[in-house]
Amino acid sequence: MRVITGSARGRKLFTQEGKQVRPTTDRVKEAIFSIIQFDIEGRTVLDLFAGSGQLGIEALSRGAAFAVFVDSSKEAVEVVKKNLIHTDLAQNARVINKDYNTFLLDKGETFDIAFLDPPYSKGIPEKALPLVAGRMSEHGIILCEHPDEEAMPPEVGGFTKNKDYRYGNTVITVFRRA
Repeated sequence: MRVITGSARGRKLFTQEGKQVRPTTDRVKEAIFSIIQFDIEGRTVLDLFAGSGQLGIEALSRGAAFAVFVDSSKEAVEVVKKNLIHTDLAQNARVINKDYNTFLLDKGETFDIAFLDPPYSKGIPEKALPLVAGRMSEHGIILCEHPDEEAMPPEVGGFTKNKDYRYGNTVITVFRRA
């Protein structure tokens, strides 16, 4: 797992070990950033269910202004911090060790781009998406990674499903303002 392009291009990222960890593949990550390539520069990013932080770090490497990384796992938070230091991007980031629900219910900053990569097949997107929508800027974009058997709603909190992108058993659903 590595940073694909930008200021941290080619740097390898650390990840947690174990079966509960499911990093986004480079192929899917490249696709995600092709979808939003003209929307990243100067934006504020939310990497929810951050894991290793690779999606938010890729966004920072490509010119995002700031990224907030949220994960409920203390181990994941430590890996994200380590990766931010390793990529020289820590000054543009904040890492939060909280459950997604608690974080999203706290009123705080809004985001231009949100990456959601929750644990698969637990029904989390249907709970998280309305809360994420409430924290998005006027021109926000939400990208949710999920298994193909988990359908996403056509509309959520003023956002409509723009398109599904399929990569094997993985789907990226993009939501934009209605």
